[in-house]
Amino acid sequence: MKRYELIQIVEHIKTFKKIDAIYRVEDSVIKIVFDRNNSLFFDMTKGNSAVFKKEDYKVAKSYNAPFDVVLKKRCNQAFIREIEVLEGNKIARFSLEQRSSYKSLKTILQFEFTGRHTNVIICDEDFKIVEALRHIDSRVSYREIQNGLKLLDLPPISIREEYEKLEDIEAYLEEVYKDKEEKKLFSLKNQKLIATQKKIEKLQKVLNSLEDSEKLLKASTKYQLEAQVLLANLSSVKSYQKELRAKNFDGDDIVIKMPKEAKTPADAANILFNLSKRAKQKSKNIHIEKENLISKIEYLKRLQEITKEAKSIDELKLYFPKREKKGKKEKRYDGIEVFYYSDYKISLGKNERANAYLLKNAKMSDIWLHLKDRPSTHVIISSNKKSVKDAVLNFAANLCVRFSATQKGSYLVDYTTRRNVKVVSGAKVNYVNYKTISVTI
Repeated sequence: MKRYELIQIVEHIKTFKKIDAIYRVEDSVIKIVFDRNNSLFFDMTKGNSAVFKKEDYKVAKSYNAPFDVVLKKRCNQAFIREIEVLEGNKIARFSLEQRSSYKSLKTILQFEFTGRHTNVIICDEDFKIVEALRHIDSRVSYREIQNGLKLLDLPPISIREEYEKLEDIEAYLEEVYKDKEEKKLFSLKNQKLIATQKKIEKLQKVLNSLEDSEKLLKASTKYQLEAQVLLANLSSVKSYQKELRAKNFDGDDIVIKMPKEAKTPADAANILFNLSKRAKQKSKNIHIEKENLISKIEYLKRLQEITKEAKSIDELKLYFPKREKKGKKEKRYDGIEVFYYSDYKISLGKNERANAYLLKNAKMSDIWLHLKDRPSTHVIISSNKKSVKDAVLNFAANLCVRFSATQKGSYLVDYTTRRNVKVVSGAKVNYVNYKTISVTI
């Protein structure tokens, strides 16, 4: 923030008489309500501080640290005696006073927009520090910020900037918020895209390292044939032989090498049968693992596209829900992704097996969603027997389309309760008593 901007913001605040409420809404963002219904937000993020205005700003959580207790105790319902911007610095100093019939409490509230030393400091009328957003000890700076110490003024510095008049201060403060959100959204998108790409590359590496299931099947067939031919020739095989030259069942020449660990020809046949069985099972498992890996990669690629198109931080957070804390993590099927919207759990299947699992484990009152008349992922809203709001249905339908459709356009999504869905086989279903939502991407 420029100093001339801070000066004009302070001039605007001077039109107010009282701070009715003041509290943190994020780790470094403080909301001040002036004269009952005029709210401004002081973002005290190091190196990126600003003052902005936003009508429907969401409170991240409730803060009750010592700083928050003192801030509320000394600054709530406080009259503004004076506000000034200190000479040669980007520091706004509020002189406040709480009045009652039997006492008056005076407080200095200082907002320091000073780069990496950005801070909020609360002092008594004698400039003795009562609390601060960030405490600083003498090992970090000559200007120690600790409770009980006298607050030292920062020496004035030379600030070179051309003065620019802000014609509409309210519009400017709203624009500051939009600009900060756009930058935060851009940064967050990049973080998520990079993290998602790393996951894709990791899964692709695993996928590329998988053995070929066709080769394993061929090996299984080869081991089985050798075991059968060996059994058919047991009477002519000597126990010391390392290989057997014989004819297969089609009359072709075949050479069978005895496994080193085999003690007898019969033992060798059993080992070959076991090798055949293991190769066949491994081929089957690899096929399942390959399908799971491909579905995960496809899901992440679609997530990347959704990330690029996200219009707000709140929207982006919906697609990247926070992980459960240790000890509270629920057991989750590997092919299912879970989202949360307005406290509703929304589950999405990444492949046919996951879709079948969702159908099998959904409660009869849960809401099931699917693209109309075309293949798609299955989506389940866990309703807990409550009525589901339109906003939740629309979000779930949007997920269904975005993780199913490959092209942009308009799509229809059918939804009904799980009790109206009859499983034909696996994830193939018939359903009745449904409604339809139109979704455009």
